Amino acid sequence: MNSTKALHDVGQSLWLDNITRELLNGGVLRRYIDELSVTGLTSNPTIFDHAISKSADYDADIASKREKKAEDLFFDLALTDITRAADLFLPIFKRTDGIDGWVSLEVSPLLANDTENTLAAAQDLHQRAARPNLFIKIPGTPAGLPAIEEAIFAGIPVNVTLLFSCAQYVAAAEAYLRGIERRVAAGLNPAVGSVASLFISRWDVAVAGKVGADLTNQLGIAVAKQTYHAYQGLLRSARFQRLANEGARAQRLLYASTGTKDPKASDTLYIQALAAPYTVNTMPENTLLAFADHGKVSGALTPDGGDYQSVLANFKKAGVDLDALALKLQQEGADSFVKSWDDLIGCIEAKLTELRKG
Repeated sequence: MNSTKALHDVGQSLWLDNITRELLNGGVLRRYIDELSVTGLTSNPTIFDHAISKSADYDADIASKREKKAEDLFFDLALTDITRAADLFLPIFKRTDGIDGWVSLEVSPLLANDTENTLAAAQDLHQRAARPNLFIKIPGTPAGLPAIEEAIFAGIPVNVTLLFSCAQYVAAAEAYLRGIERRVAAGLNPAVGSVASLFISRWDVAVAGKVGADLTNQLGIAVAKQTYHAYQGLLRSARFQRLANEGARAQRLLYASTGTKDPKASDTLYIQALAAPYTVNTMPENTLLAFADHGKVSGALTPDGGDYQSVLANFKKAGVDLDALALKLQQEGADSFVKSWDDLIGCIEAKLTELRKG
């Protein structure tokens, strides 16, 4: 049995955190599905920026729609790729009755603090894609939480992104539950899919060189385990079980940003540490291939999250303000996506300018 199948058999979904025309046109994504147990896909502005700026694969489409504004043109390009990927995963979506087989597309990161327009953009993208296995990514920022609740109430599947702490996860989960509770009260089908994406590796980047060697590359995993404990508690709660009795689905916990940033650490560090049933791990392509090549599955996380409490206590003793750092990481993550968005739109505008001159 290969390592990716072993991880899948633990009960964790392996999703690819990448999308390009090359992956689609060359049959690579199809091969990952068939050979590496990949059952879903995520995207973000950074991924699309790299795909479009570093390739000529999109130039013909850009040329054919040169009259459009750059942002509108981008979503045309992205929806073309995302819907092709969604169709590849549709058999998995159907086989698992909507538990797995999802793809994700993000609203403009410029809307991170604009609740009303975030909801409007989510509704527009969901309608245009016309795929049952598409998540619309909405950031779990304070302004994003009301949009998440409203999107869920409207029946739009949501991937809550940019979560960094257990507290931020709980806030996102509660927004999801409120949306589902409102659907039950309104007599609507409560089975609306959602995942909550917790970012892992950026914690360790943030404290690198600021704590002792004995704490190196331990913070992200500890936060992930703490959040898994909270997730398990929510699944067992009377609140969720009442909704499950009405037909609601759980909002699954997703581990994101699981590529190792420390060149001295194992390139499968976060994958091996966070094997957990009924969760998702969305991996950068090089991390997926590394795990397929030499990764090992040594067991699954226990529902209590294991030893995270003592690890987090050691970071607090070392002077790390975990709550303040979580807020900082969320803001930096939002700023990073805005920069990638600006770069992406700038790239498309430059190509449009050249085409219009021609």
